[in-house]
Amino acid sequence: MRTSFPFTAIVGQDEMKLALLLSAVDPRIGGVMVFGDRGTGKSTAVRALAALLPPIPVADGCIYGCVPGESNCPAPERHRGGKAMMPVPFVDLPLGATEDRVVGALDIERALGAGEKAFEPGLLARAHRGFLYIDEINLLEDHIVDLLLDVAASGENLVEREGLSIRHAARFVLIGSGNPEEGELRPQLLDRFGLSVEVRTPTAIADRVEVLKRCDAFERAPAAFAAEWEKAERATVRRIARGRRAVDGVIVPDPILARAATLCGAVGADGLRGELTLMRAGRALAAFDGAKAVTAAHLDRVAPMVLRHRLRRNPLDETGSTVRIERAIGELRAA
Repeated sequence: MRTSFPFTAIVGQDEMKLALLLSAVDPRIGGVMVFGDRGTGKSTAVRALAALLPPIPVADGCIYGCVPGESNCPAPERHRGGKAMMPVPFVDLPLGATEDRVVGALDIERALGAGEKAFEPGLLARAHRGFLYIDEINLLEDHIVDLLLDVAASGENLVEREGLSIRHAARFVLIGSGNPEEGELRPQLLDRFGLSVEVRTPTAIADRVEVLKRCDAFERAPAAFAAEWEKAERATVRRIARGRRAVDGVIVPDPILARAATLCGAVGADGLRGELTLMRAGRALAAFDGAKAVTAAHLDRVAPMVLRHRLRRNPLDETGSTVRIERAIGELRAA
């Protein structure tokens, strides 16, 4: 079995790692969009997080990755009874993927060989209960992006074609990455992502040297390198598990909700999706930290990730979105 680069061994990129951890604690946040330079560890971080999480139970023989005992599986006849364990899915969606490959289609081999009209699950079924990663999502066809976001929001994939009508669960964390210089994602699609982070090539010489050392050590002896980080990895797994158990019980006081609404109004975020995501991300961070209630510090820490991709462009203000958010947070603290 291939050894994955340890999540906790990734140098820097703290905001990206935090966004991924919060999505692991509460997938309802709505996925992560990562903007940044090539070769900055975007796909490595997502793969590492998926590999870090413990195996999940599935109905033995199920081709949809259903939870054991789940009653709405489209192919219950495939179940062999009992349960099996499988790694948390990580699906890399290629840019050239067709709609049939993504959502699923008629199983041509069974149709021609046995005369049966059967469904061949697509990438969405494979990603169920895991991560769906799309590199250069800004180059993906718009109708595919629309479809992915709709399924990610609803948690279900409905396919009606070639006389087939199939509905199956498709709950996954959608992770997109892209370089803005190669094309922007449409604002109405970008707004559907819960969190947006920016990654940059490290500029500090010490950080760049440490990246080289760790990558070289992993390439020469992957198992030995992973063993060095096993203690840190286990500690992170425990924090994620504790956060998942606690997140629904974390209290969000009314003053914190008011702060979220005030902050969204101050930066000019459209709609209410910003406030809702601020609340969910703040709650996930509090749960990850072991706190029983969301504080202003939790909210302020996640605010740039939640809001930077939701701001209206102000022709009279040339400052970046992150600077505008930090300025609004500073004004709230001073009030």
